[in-house]
Amino acid sequence: MPDLQQQIVLVTGATSGIGQVTATELAKMGAHVVILARNADKAEATQREMKAAAGHQRVDVLLADLADFSQVRRAAAEFNARYPRLDVLVNNAGLIFGAQRQLSPDGHELGVATNHLGPFLLTALLFDKLRASPAARIVNLASEAYRVAKPNLADFQSERNYGAMRVYGNTKLYNILFTQELARRLRSQGIANVTTNAVHPGVVATSFGASAGGWLSKLTALARPFMISVEKGAETSIFLASAPEVASISGGFFAKKKAEAVKHPFNTPEHARQLWELSEELTGARFLD
Repeated sequence: MPDLQQQIVLVTGATSGIGQVTATELAKMGAHVVILARNADKAEATQREMKAAAGHQRVDVLLADLADFSQVRRAAAEFNARYPRLDVLVNNAGLIFGAQRQLSPDGHELGVATNHLGPFLLTALLFDKLRASPAARIVNLASEAYRVAKPNLADFQSERNYGAMRVYGNTKLYNILFTQELARRLRSQGIANVTTNAVHPGVVATSFGASAGGWLSKLTALARPFMISVEKGAETSIFLASAPEVASISGGFFAKKKAEAVKHPFNTPEHARQLWELSEELTGARFLD
């Protein structure tokens, strides 16, 4: 088990499921863990549990809904004021939304706001703190669901063609493209002390998908006995956040602690660049230009 005594780690979506296990295990390795969560009561309960499990008090809470850019900016400003650096950022939070298209407080389709634009904005706003670390890691939770993606950047907000699973698949592909383009920009600017990788956690037995309603909730319930445990699902995130053997790897997509090729026709450097530029435009955050 790596010793993370000197590490400051931020995990989003850390009050349940894979995020909670990831944050707890990194805290047990000695890391000072900051959990970013939407719900204050759940965050406080998780904080107490994590402190007890880790055997130390260095577990802090930041509150923000990633779909609300003003909340992301406020949380990032709080982090930047309180901490000298950021050694590991785990962009874990992600959701499938319901059968009806919904909008974020900023007017974006809720799935793309929560799963892609919010994490993009958070990463941009915390980037200087990542640069301040001797060896920072960014871990982005993607999914093999990218295989069902049918992205159309001209209909990025799914105004013409909305479907809950389609949006989820698209955003998971965006997580991978963001990771690849981020790694490329880091290399092109000679920034060697920050790496980034994406993760497929496996098909995990959590409450994930319950909010989608209809056939998707029923399908998730039926499939749950065949899914892997949350602990198993968190293993690759923990591995990428802490293992010495992947310290210098960047731009990869990992499943079961092994790098995998991403096979999708949309997965091109040009599309990754276009997505980055669109994300900058929609969030108002520019970095690594």
